[in-house]
Amino acid sequence: MGREFLDIFTGWAESYDETVAGKDDEYKEVFENYDDMLEKIANLSGTSVLEFGSGTGNLTQKLLAHQRKVFPVEPSKEMTEIAKRKPTLRNQLFIEGDLENFPKPSEEIDTIVSSFVFHHLTEAEKNKVIRMYYNLLPKRGKVIIGDTMFLSHENYELVKKESYDSNKLNLLEDLEREYYPLILDMEVYFREAGFRTKFNQINQFAWIIEAVKN
Repeated sequence: MGREFLDIFTGWAESYDETVAGKDDEYKEVFENYDDMLEKIANLSGTSVLEFGSGTGNLTQKLLAHQRKVFPVEPSKEMTEIAKRKPTLRNQLFIEGDLENFPKPSEEIDTIVSSFVFHHLTEAEKNKVIRMYYNLLPKRGKVIIGDTMFLSHENYELVKKESYDSNKLNLLEDLEREYYPLILDMEVYFREAGFRTKFNQINQFAWIIEAVKN
């Protein structure tokens, strides 16, 4: 369910916004074009959006700026408190939950989104929740995921080696601890669940998946 990483979110909460803004050299390449990625996700979304891993509210703000109705779901109280400090989010309702366990919205949603959170699920959990999301969405509803993904195991191992060689040891620890998906595996999970997919590379680490329900 990804909650085994909750302590990491708690420890990262206060510095997260600075990190995604490129102020932490160790993670600068991971979050290159971060704002552009969130803008693309918001542009691709429909009108009623279930957002997983809302964190400090950066994607939530983008969605609201695009006049979307947003149901943000986040397990970390520390992250949510930072989001609520932002003037544009003071009146926003945040929902306690995670990618698998959450209260269902009281109205139909047409889009499910997440940013830099899907890799906290194991491969079996990824497959399970994608099928769950299929059942939540209407025909032509979307799942849009922005996250760190890799083209192949060889590519993944190369990035880990580069992180080690560059002394980016916190990044290396993340890469070895969490469940970063392969593009081809994600395509299979979505296709078998009943979605058609498009992939858009944002930087060396990050991609956007746009999956549309058939």
